[in-house]
Amino acid sequence: MKTFDFKDRWALVTGASSGIGAEFARQLAANGTHLILTARRESALAELAEKLRAEFGIDVVVIPADLSQFDSVPKLLDDIRGRGLTIDIVINNAGLGSVTAADQADPTRMLQIVDVNVRALTELSYACLPDMMNRGTGLILNVASIVSFQPVTYMAVYAASKAYVLHLSEALAEEAAGSGVRVTALCPGTTKTEFFDSAGADGWIDRWGGLTPEFVVRTGLNAARRGCRVSVPAVRYQVMTFLPRLLPRRLLTTISKRLFRSTISEKQAQK
Repeated sequence: MKTFDFKDRWALVTGASSGIGAEFARQLAANGTHLILTARRESALAELAEKLRAEFGIDVVVIPADLSQFDSVPKLLDDIRGRGLTIDIVINNAGLGSVTAADQADPTRMLQIVDVNVRALTELSYACLPDMMNRGTGLILNVASIVSFQPVTYMAVYAASKAYVLHLSEALAEEAAGSGVRVTALCPGTTKTEFFDSAGADGWIDRWGGLTPEFVVRTGLNAARRGCRVSVPAVRYQVMTFLPRLLPRRLLTTISKRLFRSTISEKQAQK
């Protein structure tokens, strides 16, 4: 399979207003890719778009959307088609998470995680993949996680949703094999973004460190360019993907429970 050329293609990047999504936009722009950026925060998208146009001379379209809303994906795709644009690349990066005990969890929030991480990603993948296969070219990169490989106590819904993303991506990659379209699941470990703060685990990065968004995105794009189906940035996280195959399932949930116990205790103490 030839390496994928990003230049002069149109890429849809979800969750593009910050973190890994914004970094995807920057690195794609540096490769000469034109961008359709979507997220909830329109002002942040507009600011990023202006910078990328000025620095790289590419076209950037901003379409704000809340992917937790049931009708968001059809509206987004209708808007894109109405502009006469063809999506060559989909970066399904938008994601929500929550670190919480089951007896403290907000059921509405849990369903929002499923809506964004699973439903919206699935809608976009199945809406774009057939057209790509018919044209004989295209790329879908779905951002999963290192937790795709195991259950995680206190992040039960998030980990389960990312396992879905990994399995879906691998299956779609096989379905698309030979068509000229590649599907890649990017499975980063802890990354230095706002994610853990927004998920209710303040200070997690300070406590445990993490990968830079630049490294994660560069690794993911290089893997997708080569046609790799799964990409796990950093050797230490690659090693971690083998542990669930070796350790008892009960032990995996016990280990993750200990990792998040202090965060849960802090939350309980604040009530």
